[in-house]
Amino acid sequence: MSIVLYKSRTPRWIIIVADLVIAAAALFCAYILRFDMTADMETVTREWNQLSKSIWIFFLVKFVVFYFLKIHEGLLRYTSTEDVKRIFFALFISSSLFATGGYIRYNFDDELFLFPTSVLIMEFLTSFLFLVGSRFVIKLTYMESIKNLENKVSVVIYGAGVSGLITKKTIEQDTKNNEVVVAFIDDNKKLVGNRIEGMKVYSLEELPLLISNYQVKHCIIAIQEIRPDRQREIANSCIDLGVTVKKVPNARSWTNGSFSVKQITQINIEELLGREVIKLNFEKIQDDFGGKTILVSGSAGSIGAGLCREIASFEPKLLVLLDQAESPLYDIECALREKNSALNYEIVIGDICNEARMQKLFDTFKFDVIFHAAAYKHVPIMELNPAEAVMNNILGTKILADLANKHEVNKFVFISTDKAVNPTNVMGASKRIAEIYTQFLNNSGKTKFITTRFGNVLGSNGSVIPLFAKQIKNGGPITITDKRITRFFMTISEACQLVLEAGTMGNGGEIFVFEMGEPVRILDLAKKMISLSNLEIGKDIDISFIGLRPGEKLYEEVLANDENTLPTHHQKILISKTREINQTTFELINQLILLIDSQKNNDIVALMKKIVPEYISKNSEYEKLDIC
Repeated sequence: MSIVLYKSRTPRWIIIVADLVIAAAALFCAYILRFDMTADMETVTREWNQLSKSIWIFFLVKFVVFYFLKIHEGLLRYTSTEDVKRIFFALFISSSLFATGGYIRYNFDDELFLFPTSVLIMEFLTSFLFLVGSRFVIKLTYMESIKNLENKVSVVIYGAGVSGLITKKTIEQDTKNNEVVVAFIDDNKKLVGNRIEGMKVYSLEELPLLISNYQVKHCIIAIQEIRPDRQREIANSCIDLGVTVKKVPNARSWTNGSFSVKQITQINIEELLGREVIKLNFEKIQDDFGGKTILVSGSAGSIGAGLCREIASFEPKLLVLLDQAESPLYDIECALREKNSALNYEIVIGDICNEARMQKLFDTFKFDVIFHAAAYKHVPIMELNPAEAVMNNILGTKILADLANKHEVNKFVFISTDKAVNPTNVMGASKRIAEIYTQFLNNSGKTKFITTRFGNVLGSNGSVIPLFAKQIKNGGPITITDKRITRFFMTISEACQLVLEAGTMGNGGEIFVFEMGEPVRILDLAKKMISLSNLEIGKDIDISFIGLRPGEKLYEEVLANDENTLPTHHQKILISKTREINQTTFELINQLILLIDSQKNNDIVALMKKIVPEYISKNSEYEKLDIC
């Protein structure tokens, strides 16, 4: 039957006639089954003589019941469980009426039933089978006729549970989708080798076989609440075999308990690099931050905005968002207002290097806690602008730290970076000097100065992942400085939660180092992002190596050579023990700040190296200062 014919609406009278014909065929089959298909002519004649007197009642009752229960009104190509229920009740009522009529006839007329009881039972079952079966045959034929199979794509579903079965049905029912499910994959050994809804269940180790037999292109992870490490293992196995990985959204995001194929999304690189959910001491965090007035500097940045989102959930008395970037600050304000309607907050536009503006801020609000996340962080840019790095990262920190001390803020949490460890660039050195300054202030007043140090944050502004995503979108090439380069990565949420945890456990003077896991080779990261985009290196996109940028390291560190660590109650947070800071170092920092106006880069960097002896420039014009 053509697609046009299926799409046209069949006249209802045709469906009524067809249903009555099906009912008659079911009655005929019931009689044949009653006599085991061996009835002789005499038996047939006897039964017909009896049936001919009541056959008109059969058609009348069927017609009336079918009509009033409207089993003919549903579109056959969209038959649903509601249609099946309606057919069942129509047949049940019909059979009940026949049984009642037969009882009345037997007892009050000629002692004959309308239909033998065995025939009634078999007719009911056969009619149900024929009526429902015919509708689903039409539905499946229609679905197959309009489904786009010109560019058929074979997919496997990881997870043969309820979510997996729903995913299979969703794909099959989407007529515009050209994906065809060819198999299930599951970790449950009891399911492997069996068939579910006609699909065989395989183990992950058999994926290469499926790729060979069915040319599998996509793997859809349909397991709800899957462990991050297992998801990474599955995704990496698929990526290594050239299979694109997708996932089914969490059931909580389904609309009315169901979802569409459009909601099945490709897994992103952050999910491949993310780790187990962090266990936090929520009661302690609530005690420290709940009901408090909190300032977040750099709140429009990735870490600052993440901190604001996390802090908002602990119901502070007042959350003050400070940044000089107006539009990004507006974006985080909208996000907070949408998710935390009861949050009491203030938006402050200001530069942390503007001492008068910061003084006014501290005079206006009585802060209990400060999270200082404002900083210049791009290594190559700061290498070209040392005076700006010193002004923003060191002077800005000094202004906020001095005001915190003066106004007796309870805690000052400074957000540092792994680039401050054995720095090879101006940016890292400026952050290390800011660490030194806040540590020195710790014993000079009531404020507890705490430093947190971690590596790259996934998806943060200016990080490598958004850059690669943009390059992939533009068709490449992806640019990598060196094929050997590695970096530590952490999600924004993980970093912010660990900052809060460290902020609660800090007694002042500590540098908290976060466990960053294993370093990730940037080349491998790029290859995975290309694969996740369903592209091939060399065919769809190229990778170009451009050489290390000024001040850039091949390998980042979290601890300096002369540092060691102490454990804390949280397995992902360690305390770094650094060298003692003396008054001379403190005075040198003040001298460095006085050099800002001179704009003499060599003098500024030379003094930074004096303050931080381990600062040895790499791939930079300032390498000459290390020789002196």
